[in-house]
Amino acid sequence: MNVGLFGFGRTGRLVAEEIIKDTDCVLQWVVRKSTKNNHEYASDFLGYPKHEQGTFFSMDEATAPGFFERHPVDVIIDFSSTQAVYEYGHAADLGISIVSAISHYEQQEIDYLKALSEKAAVLYSANITLGINFLLVASQILKQIVPHADIEVIEEHFRDKRGVSGSALKIAEKLGLDPKTHINSIRVGGILGRHEVIFGLPNQTIRIAHDIVSRAAFGVGALFAARSLIGSPPGFYTMEGLMRNAIVESIAVKEILS
Repeated sequence: MNVGLFGFGRTGRLVAEEIIKDTDCVLQWVVRKSTKNNHEYASDFLGYPKHEQGTFFSMDEATAPGFFERHPVDVIIDFSSTQAVYEYGHAADLGISIVSAISHYEQQEIDYLKALSEKAAVLYSANITLGINFLLVASQILKQIVPHADIEVIEEHFRDKRGVSGSALKIAEKLGLDPKTHINSIRVGGILGRHEVIFGLPNQTIRIAHDIVSRAAFGVGALFAARSLIGSPPGFYTMEGLMRNAIVESIAVKEILS
């Protein structure tokens, strides 16, 4: 799978490293705002000199006519900025799949992604980790089993994080909870991210939790998403949807083998 990456910040670098380490993937290029070290390899920068992957290109080069024709990839993974989608959107005309992992889009950008999904397979997830999306689906299933349980959402992040976690808000939305009264936010130290859903019953308590230990988890999730899109028809996909499909397929296989 040939991958193009937008963004080489703190998270983008870890995502690039996950792609380079994956023997089934090739990081063809990395697009950055900076022109420093242009046309050198991200693999050299990350300490993988024998791989020669991830040629650095500036945003101006990537938006020039014919860039994606000259540097074809199977999928674009975006960990850059909210506005970058407008710069690579025309890649959808070539059938290039898009995985967007930007945490805070406005509705305008989401609508634009949905328009692109008419031409190519497009996935958007504000939190693309496998764990948080499994937690989301598992919590919805558990609520169906115990609809009268008391439910609270706890989100913990580093001391300087502002606002309520977007993932916590999505969990509350999917579970039909009022975020003002059922989301509990904790800000201490350097916690990258922890989300927990607590189901309170008269005789037992059930907790479903997910911890981010390293931002590399976003790279693992992005690659899972990218692989899922390869060969998929044009459409708008979500990590939650992919997770549901994986669970359904695993149950179906178990039934076949039983």
